Amino acid sequence: MSVAYRGRFAPSPTGPLHLGSLVAALASCLDARAHRGTWLVRIEDIDAPRTVPGAADAIVATLARFGMHADAPPEWQSRRSGHYRAALERLKADGHVYPCGCTRKEIADSQLHAHQRNTTLIYPGTCRAGLHGKPARAWRLRVPDGDAARIRFDDRWQGPQQQDLATEVGDFVLLRADGQWAYQLAVVVDDAAAGITHVVRGADLLDSTARQIWLQRCLRVPTPAWMHVPVVARADGEKLSKQNGAQALDASRPLDALDAAARHLGLELPAAAFASLDAFYADATLAWSRRLGRLPAA
Repeated sequence: MSVAYRGRFAPSPTGPLHLGSLVAALASCLDARAHRGTWLVRIEDIDAPRTVPGAADAIVATLARFGMHADAPPEWQSRRSGHYRAALERLKADGHVYPCGCTRKEIADSQLHAHQRNTTLIYPGTCRAGLHGKPARAWRLRVPDGDAARIRFDDRWQGPQQQDLATEVGDFVLLRADGQWAYQLAVVVDDAAAGITHVVRGADLLDSTARQIWLQRCLRVPTPAWMHVPVVARADGEKLSKQNGAQALDASRPLDALDAAARHLGLELPAAAFASLDAFYADATLAWSRRLGRLPAA
């Protein structure tokens, strides 16, 4: 018996929704509709210093104005710290994590000495065997070595994927030195608690997927099906984001923005689809279902 579809849209309340975030929201919503499943919204406000007051409520209101209504009240990561702490304690008991006393500068220096030029700081495992007198700053998840480190998965949009956690990532942080829970832990714990079966999100998060799969295995929770849709980019090729001046969506003209988002996802819609929000979602869901048939299977 197949498990009922449960998907989600998980925005960070660092500002208003823009076209890039609308694309991810629309893709996840249409995928849930096409599967006749449940669509949820989770506010990922775990990074308190980056959270903008009032942004979460504005995001939920904007989604509603654009015809996207979750099937349950939104979840808030900032209210779930106890769940993340419980998960970390389970990982401690199973020997999957260890305390780390390294600073970013120390990790960068170790890469320099090893003649590495990675843009991502790959942790060299300095504290795996102990803190060597340094105070604990963070908690890291131990990644496997050898062939076990190569995490393979099929992405429903991008196709077969592979990442070697040992050589491309290293042991990664679950609890940061500033006391903030890391995104990787929070999203895995929350997806498992919500029973998420399908994750549809932007391709900028594709690099996180192997880490999340490994963490799911360590916590012995299910791994969902993945789909990473193309991000919206500026003219210079950089991902459109709040940090580089992305314009907030115009909630007074939702169909205009939905048209742009649908075209970015490769959906061909008739002119009649833009007569109303109901007409748009009826035609867009059919178009999404047809497009699924041309994408790699889950």
